[in-house]
Amino acid sequence: MSTTCCPSYTIRLKAADFSPSKEQNRVRKRMERFLDGTLDTKAKPELLEDLNTSKVACECECHGRSNLATVETSVDVEEDKNEPEQFMHYLSDAIDKAVQACIESETFSANLQLPKASVKGGSPTKKKKLVKGLENLSYTSNIAFQLAATLRRARSEKKDEKGSEFSGISAEDQLPSELTPRRIGEKLARSLSQTDETSGFLVQACNGHLNFYSIAEHASADKTGEEKSLSKESSTRNGNKRRCMVRCCNCCSGKRRKLEILLKRSSFEREEFELYRRYQLKVHKDNPDDITEEGYESFLVDTPLVFVPSTGDGSVPPCGFGSFHQSYVIDGRLVAVGVVDILPKCLSSKYLFWDPDFAFLSLGKYSALQEISWVKENRVHCPSLQYYYLGYYIHSCSKMRYKAAYRPSELLCPLRYQYVPPALSFFG
Repeated sequence: MSTTCCPSYTIRLKAADFSPSKEQNRVRKRMERFLDGTLDTKAKPELLEDLNTSKVACECECHGRSNLATVETSVDVEEDKNEPEQFMHYLSDAIDKAVQACIESETFSANLQLPKASVKGGSPTKKKKLVKGLENLSYTSNIAFQLAATLRRARSEKKDEKGSEFSGISAEDQLPSELTPRRIGEKLARSLSQTDETSGFLVQACNGHLNFYSIAEHASADKTGEEKSLSKESSTRNGNKRRCMVRCCNCCSGKRRKLEILLKRSSFEREEFELYRRYQLKVHKDNPDDITEEGYESFLVDTPLVFVPSTGDGSVPPCGFGSFHQSYVIDGRLVAVGVVDILPKCLSSKYLFWDPDFAFLSLGKYSALQEISWVKENRVHCPSLQYYYLGYYIHSCSKMRYKAAYRPSELLCPLRYQYVPPALSFFG
């Protein structure tokens, strides 16, 4: 610190305490208008601003390329205006398919006439059905209780046929522990989370109730958020199978454009490299000869972090821990890629590169908001997740001061190794 003209400080914020500014809310609404088709894309007032607040390094000679830090990423998902009845019908069909899958796997007997699922609008006041820390309950179903009752009646009839064989044992006691409402709900939730049938919702089982939560903040029964975290084995854009988290925005809405956000483990993909090359040439004016596949892999693909898969016990999020690339795709076109590390207590933003043709969307700021939301949402799966790290803050560099806009932030004191409260920081 004593030998540099531009001291750099680690900067972070507690995701749960984050309060978006008016400008950050405008960025989110601009994206919503673009997806709706109501944004005038010919007027691009944010172009120069986004170039200047992009993830760039201090231009002083004392800082090398390794000090490039991620800028902006995140956004609360846009709210959909589809009728609740349509969603409830759609989700009921999805549950019926999950039940059928359980029959095929012999979890349930194929000889029974099982009830059809019904879905109702949920309310946060129904405390018994809420997962702690997630209050945006949109829909719920009690199908697990109906299935358990049907199975219990079947076993009771079997008891009557066999007479004294089950003497002294109640029908409820005869029901195996894996077929109680709680266990059935958990099985169905897992099954639904492995398909595309519940796009737009996070599926959780709680006390036997099958709950569908809107990922977007402030979602309600008649204005449902359109984002879902879906853990599955899927093909990446270059055809190689890797584990990824898919956030499918607006896929059930009437919006003109579709935004998909895919989180996958760090790997080299030709399409991402070509986008990186365009970004470096047009935004940072790099020398074309300096942009190589080897340099890109060393900078943004290779990682010392060991991948830790999800354990399902609440200590690891569905995507696991490690280094990831988060891709933003609009109508099949890759428009941005965020490079992040996901650790037990935080998501650390490392870099973002985006399509210069979409600079008017302020994708850096949008992606920062999205990453902050990711931390908030995944605390349901991993309670230790709390912080969003923005890399380094350099007060003397105008291109790095944008990070002060994400409040309340803390700076790490390089002498005492303690985080300084916002009131004592440069921008407090």
